[in-house]
Amino acid sequence: MPKLLSARPPQDKTEEQQVQQLAASRHAPGDWIQRARMIVRSWAGLRTRAIAVELHCHPQTVRERLARFNAAGLEGLGDRGGAGRKPRLTEAERSRLIALVAEPPPGRLERQADGALAATDETQPAHWTLDALAAAAQARGIQVARSQVRRILRAENVRWRQPRSWATSTDPEFAPKGRPSSSSTPRRRQTPRSSASTSSAP
Repeated sequence: MPKLLSARPPQDKTEEQQVQQLAASRHAPGDWIQRARMIVRSWAGLRTRAIAVELHCHPQTVRERLARFNAAGLEGLGDRGGAGRKPRLTEAERSRLIALVAEPPPGRLERQADGALAATDETQPAHWTLDALAAAAQARGIQVARSQVRRILRAENVRWRQPRSWATSTDPEFAPKGRPSSSSTPRRRQTPRSSASTSSAP
C-alpha cells in the first residue's frame, strides 16, 4: 500500500504566497502551475489520490511532486537537472515573453490623445509574428529564438496570430480598396423581336 504523503507546511508567509500565486497564475509555465496546485490542494487536506483525480494526473506523479517540494521547496516544482539540454529561459523570462503577446506591436497604429494615428515605430510589424516576438523579446534582454518562442506559446495555448481581412479596419477614415458598386444595377437591354416573328399568320 503506498505510503501516505502530504506537502510540508510552508516555511514562512513568503513561500506560502509564492506557491499560492503560482497556482493561480495564467502566465507561468503550465507544469509549474500544475505542481503548485498539488501543493495547495495538499495544504487544504486532500490526499494524493483525490489531488490526482482533480488535476487529471497519476497519484504517483502527485507523490513525487510532494516529495520534491518537501525536500527543495519552491525550486522542487521545477524539472530536475539531467544530461539533457537545460532550459534557456527562467520562469520570469517565460512569463515576460507570454505577456508580450498582449501588448500592441510597435508598428501598429494607435489612436493618440489628439485623435491622430501613430505607431511607436512605423518600420516595425503592425501585427505580431514569431519573428517580431523574438526580436521584441531580445530587445528586452530575453535571449530566445523564433523556434523557442513558438514552442513556449503553443505549450501555453497562447495565440499570437490576429488574422484580419484587408477590407476591414478599426480606422474610421479607412476606405476599402476597389471601385464602389453602383447603388442600382442597370437593366439589361432587350433585343427587339423582328417583325416576321411578331406578325400574325394569314
